[in-house]
Amino acid sequence: LKELNDVRKEMTNENLEKAIEVIESNNMLKNKVLVVYLAECHESLAGIIAGRIKEKYYRPTIVLTKGHDSNMVKGSCRSIEEYNIYEELQKCDEILSKYGGHPMAAGLSLLEENVDDLREMLNKNCVLTDKDIMPKVSIDICLPLGYINEKLIEELKLIEPCGKDNEKPIFAEKDLLVNRIRKLGKNNNVLKLNVTNQYNKTMEAMFFGVVEEFEDYVIDKYSQDELNKAYNGMTNDIKLSVVYYPTINEFNGIKTVQIIIQDYQ
Repeated sequence: LKELNDVRKEMTNENLEKAIEVIESNNMLKNKVLVVYLAECHESLAGIIAGRIKEKYYRPTIVLTKGHDSNMVKGSCRSIEEYNIYEELQKCDEILSKYGGHPMAAGLSLLEENVDDLREMLNKNCVLTDKDIMPKVSIDICLPLGYINEKLIEELKLIEPCGKDNEKPIFAEKDLLVNRIRKLGKNNNVLKLNVTNQYNKTMEAMFFGVVEEFEDYVIDKYSQDELNKAYNGMTNDIKLSVVYYPTINEFNGIKTVQIIIQDYQ
């Protein structure tokens, strides 16, 4: 099972890279609705990739793949709060073979020859403004790291399961000093940071986002030298304001409170 899951992750990352290349090399960011056709991608990965692209560019995204029928393609849609993807698909009913879903996610199938028409129709009908596609982060409260403990984390579990209509509470803290950064995972695609706040509370923080984008951000704001210092556990000047969710990491019977970074600046 682990081997299958690792293969699936690798396939997802490969096709995500292909999707980003298609978008950026074809100047598709001029569109407010992204329609990406990845003929060789397995259809079970389309939704995951659409979600990742939506998060990266904060635009409604449809990822299409080759169906079993040689003339058909199938796709998954992931949207943003400002755009009801199901209603917009209804406006394209004439070129869709099947579709269904809800405002934030949907599935569809259509003839391969209609892919460009779908992209054109969705963007022609689109009324999203530049402000609408600007990523927005809403937090519930600014909570210093010193308030996070096992009791609080256990209490947060009382409101689970969390989802669209019952979202996890989101916390934030400003100006965390980054003491050290480590890369984890088979593909070095996870970051583990050691951070300290202004009240000298130190904690581990995990980041599961795009490592390269994080590194580029730090280099642009500080320098390559400062990033290298952080990777080597040396004194540096990197500070981050983060949006996070607290969790408990248990390893070899030892429980450690940590935070999961969901956004940063």
